[in-house]
Order: sequence, then structure tokens, then C-alpha cells
Amino acid sequence: MKKVAVLGLGKVGALAAELLMESGFEVMGFDAAPAKAGLPFGTGQLDVSDKVELEKALTGFDAVLSCLPYFLNTDVAKVAHSLGLHYFDLTEDVPTTKAIMEMAKTSKGLMAPQCGLAPGFVGIVGANLIEQFDDCRSCRMRVGALPQHPSGLMGYSFNWSPEGVVNEYLNDCEVLENGEIKWVSPMEWVERIVIGGIELEAFTTSGGLGTMCETYKGRVPDMDYKTMRYPGHVKLMNFFFHELLMRERRKEAGEILVNAKPPVSDDIVYIHVAAEGRVDGRLQRREFVRGLKPIVIGGKHRTAIAWTTASSVAAVIEMVRDGALPGKGFLKQEDIPLDAFLKTENGARYASN
Repeated sequence: MKKVAVLGLGKVGALAAELLMESGFEVMGFDAAPAKAGLPFGTGQLDVSDKVELEKALTGFDAVLSCLPYFLNTDVAKVAHSLGLHYFDLTEDVPTTKAIMEMAKTSKGLMAPQCGLAPGFVGIVGANLIEQFDDCRSCRMRVGALPQHPSGLMGYSFNWSPEGVVNEYLNDCEVLENGEIKWVSPMEWVERIVIGGIELEAFTTSGGLGTMCETYKGRVPDMDYKTMRYPGHVKLMNFFFHELLMRERRKEAGEILVNAKPPVSDDIVYIHVAAEGRVDGRLQRREFVRGLKPIVIGGKHRTAIAWTTASSVAAVIEMVRDGALPGKGFLKQEDIPLDAFLKTENGARYASN
């Protein structure tokens, strides 16, 4: 695998393309809008909804990375499948992932959705903690991408795709409870978490577990994923989506929220993964807790959500190229070994930060 096409050149997509180029790949970036000046890789303008043009653009590449909104990924995956390319994306959308799993049964290349932060890196960490126990009784994964200096009642800024956030807040959530796979409502099961003296609230959102419930059914009785926000956020979001009925107007809801809370440059990504179980007959708890801030890459300030997401998918692509992961079929994030991930050029940023 040498030549990679990156679709979607927002902050995450452009950074992912740059990281891949620095890791030795030949990279071409595509976006619906004209490319910004100064990008260190080749670019082209492309309407991915035009399947004929998409197929032409991707011909000759070895792999495609989609950094597009989740609702565009299934069609991109179909084209990648038909061309025999490796496919990677950052989606949190469950139906999209299930569709890609079906394609992977007959794929010539690797189909690897959910390679971002959550799902993605958080699942790699969760799997690593689970394997440390002789008998694991629970694994709880929490992630929050937040402004370092929140203002207003909402205490939030939309540094991530508004379509993705709205999708996570409104779609049902898969969990393992008492050994059974269940679907629960989003923005529920609110709990208090403190990281480094900062109080946060965590609540159910969809997609963060990826394929882990299916993988660990029968092995880990209780497992769930929650998003972390500053206290009071979930109450306001429930009011906005349910009492004001904005759940019926998802696109408009995203536009309203981004207009009210635009992105910030000083963000922070909180990760809190905890597992409990027995080791040599003794009950223990193991945790992975981080507060990751912006860093400088290539002489430029990179937000925490951009570098953590882009580094995660770039590390996975590195591992596939180097033979550390399969080159065909479907890749589950929980099958990626954490130690090997952290030793890659891009995964190492998680260790050093």
C-alpha cells in the first residue's frame, strides 16, 4: 500500500493527509470545495455524490480514507470495494458500519471503518485493559472533546462534525448489560466524572463502542460508552432536541448549534477508560485516563480533536502497510494491539502527550 486518496479536507482530513505523506505515503486529497493554498500534498476538486467521477478519481490508488460526513461513507465504501481498494473512515454511524461489514465478506482489500477517536482509539484501549484480567466483569469507555475555557450554559464548542454530534445524540446506543446486548436511549444514564480536578458529566451516545458488544458478548457482562461534557450540558440538549422537537429537524439543529457555539482553537480531549475484574482471584480496577491538548505539528497549531483523530487513523494505515494488521476483510478496532499502535510514527503522539 503506497498511494492513498483522502476524501474531505477539513481540519481532520487535511491533517491526516499530511501525516500520511510524512509517513511515506503518496497522498492526494479531494474535496468538494477548492483546496486551500499551502497544502503539502496534491489536491483535486470532487463531488463524491457523482459515483462515476468518484470511481475515476480513485482509480490507480491503493487505499482511500474518507473524512467525510457519515452519510456519504457507504457510497464511498462501495466504490472502494468495487475497485479492490483498502478502505478507512472515521464514522460513528452504526448502519454505515454494518453495511461495510457486509461488503468486507467479499472485499479484495481491508475494510476498516471507525478508525478515529471514539470509535477507534478508545476501543483499542478498552480491549487492552480487558486482556489484563483473568475475568473481566465490566469496561466503561468515556470520551469528551471540549473547549478548555467553556462559556455559557452549554459549555461546548463544535470542533467536530455537527452532523456526527447530532447523530450521536439522537440514535439509540448499543450496550452490554448483564451479558446481553441491549439498545438504550441516548443522553441518559448520566454520571459524574472528575479528571484532574475538572468535574464532567457523562451520558450515553451512539456508536462509540463500534463492534465491541458483539466481540465481547459472553466474555464481559457489562460494557458501555458515554460522551463527557461539562455539567448541565445534557439537560440543555434534551430540552433542545426533545422538548423543542429539533430531533425532527436534524440538519437545522446542527446549523443552529454551530452558529451558537463555533469551533475554538484551545480545546481538550478527555479520555477515561476503566475496566474491572479479577487477577489471580483478586478484584481489581485498571484505568487509562488522559487530558490531551493541542500540539504543534509541521509548524502549525493543531487542535486536540484534530490531532488525536488524524493520528489514530494514520497509525492504523501505517500498521496495515507494514503488515502488522490484516490486508483483507473487516478490521475491528479491538483487534488492534495497543502496544504496537503506540510504537507507530503517528500512534506515538498518544504516548508522548
